[in-house]
Amino acid sequence: MMSTSALSSVVLRRSLLAGAAVTATLVLSACGGDSTSSDSGMNHGGMTATSSAPVSASAGASTSNDADVTFAQSMIEHHRQAIEMAEMADGRAADAEVKDLATKVMAAQQPEIDTMTQWLTAWGKPTALPSMGGHGTDHSSMPGMMSEKDMAKMRDAKGAAFDKQFLTMMIAHHEGAVEMSQQETAQGSNPEAKALAQKIITDQQAEIATMKKILERL
Repeated sequence: MMSTSALSSVVLRRSLLAGAAVTATLVLSACGGDSTSSDSGMNHGGMTATSSAPVSASAGASTSNDADVTFAQSMIEHHRQAIEMAEMADGRAADAEVKDLATKVMAAQQPEIDTMTQWLTAWGKPTALPSMGGHGTDHSSMPGMMSEKDMAKMRDAKGAAFDKQFLTMMIAHHEGAVEMSQQETAQGSNPEAKALAQKIITDQQAEIATMKKILERL
């Protein structure tokens, strides 16, 4: 028969082994839980980074339609002419508000050109409308676009005469951009393109109101 001390030793050893097994199970369960939580967190973080990324070339190529493509192609050309008109103010404009407005037009529209160019590249589309060809072609059939004759007239003007021509032509130009953007918000499918169109509507309608006020006092 096993002695009392020997029996106590066996019982103690079994208790220790059982306790170790329970501890190991708990540790493994905890590790497994941490791994799952960590993986979930990593995945969530990855999704957050993607959704919070700035509008770029990855702006939903799969959700774009013909209206989005036409909007981007057309607005690139439209913005380019607005910048060309704004650049003329340097050395020609006399009114301080006209000069300031021209600077704002260039600062706002070049980044939008860059964004739309990235979209078209991502969509596998050319950056110019097929019927338009390269920059410098007469695009006067587009809403608000100036003809080459209009642009030449502006280049020849200076001082107060330039200011009045610039404001009159830029108001018409902005109204054309608003019309094009309204068409995109109604017919487009790409969320980023529609958001940009709405921004153009808001920004340019505000500038139209400002330009009309300046024109009234000149």
